[in-house]
This record gives sequence, C-alpha cells and structure tokens, in this order.
Amino acid sequence: DSYTYDPQEPVPSLLGYPDYGPRDYRPLEGRMLTYTSAPLEHDLVVVGAAQAILHGTSSAPDTDWVVRLCDVEPDGRSMSICDGILRARYRESREQAELMVPGRLYRLELDLAATAYRFAAGHRIRAQVTSSDFPRYDRNLNTGGPFGEEDHGQAAINKVFHDAARPSRLILPVMP
Repeated sequence: DSYTYDPQEPVPSLLGYPDYGPRDYRPLEGRMLTYTSAPLEHDLVVVGAAQAILHGTSSAPDTDWVVRLCDVEPDGRSMSICDGILRARYRESREQAELMVPGRLYRLELDLAATAYRFAAGHRIRAQVTSSDFPRYDRNLNTGGPFGEEDHGQAAINKVFHDAARPSRLILPVMP
C-alpha cells in the first residue's frame, strides 16, 4: 500500500497543548493508510506500551513515519488512543543519523506510548499510517538535509508492506 507525503501539505495535528484527548480522525483518513479490524466479539483491554512494526520503503532519503492507534466506534467515529513517530534517519540510533536508500525495504519500529484502554465489544481497532502530524511535530522535508536550514522539500512516495515475508503489524499489550 502506498501514499504520497508532501511536506508542503502535511497532515495536520488535531490535538496539542493545552487541548489533549481523543479526536475523531475521520476527516483526515483519506490522506493516510488505514487498517481496520473486524468488530470485536468481546471487550479487549490494552494496558502498557503499544508498538508498531512497519516494513516500508520511501522514494526519499528521509521521511517520517507516524502510526496512530484508534478505536472505531459502531457509528464510524475513529477516535485516537495513542500514536508514535519515527524520523527514518534515526531508525537505528537516536544519536547517529543514517539516511535511507530510496526504494530499499526497511523494518521500522515505532513506540506508540503507553496506554490503558478498553476497546468495547462491537468496536474495531484501527491503525493509521502517515508521515506528518503538523504542527505537533515539525515537518520532514524528505531531502535528508540539515533541519532548520532548508526552505524547500520534496514529496515522497511511501509504501507499507504487510505480507508473510514483510509482516507490518501492531503489537498491543493485551490483558487477560
């Protein structure tokens, strides 16, 4: 699955200081990839650190990956629970930047933060994948250049794979 991230038109933040809390992300979902479970047969309680593993490529030497966990209510509302962001150049180390090779497949690990949440029976679990949450996080211009020194960017085509050989997925700490 692929999407285009253009730093001149970033996906906007729906939350930020001082107004935090769940938001309905339906208005923005046409600009990102969404993956949704079947309706849950029973309540599902998640407590702890959520994580996303993406197997992806980009046409750019650097890009951001944002994954948001949402609760899809029976009426269709897609309410944010927690999220995480990874600047691809720091995928191996936060101290040592390493640009991507455009088109090369990478395994990307995103921490979505700790949460404590009950998904009710009849609700669905949704993962949203995009490359911006601006202005909550600064835009990645996708060039690989130094931050704060460039005044233009480039669009990136980002792809997520989810087959047996490249199993992108959410990892949720489920309580018994």
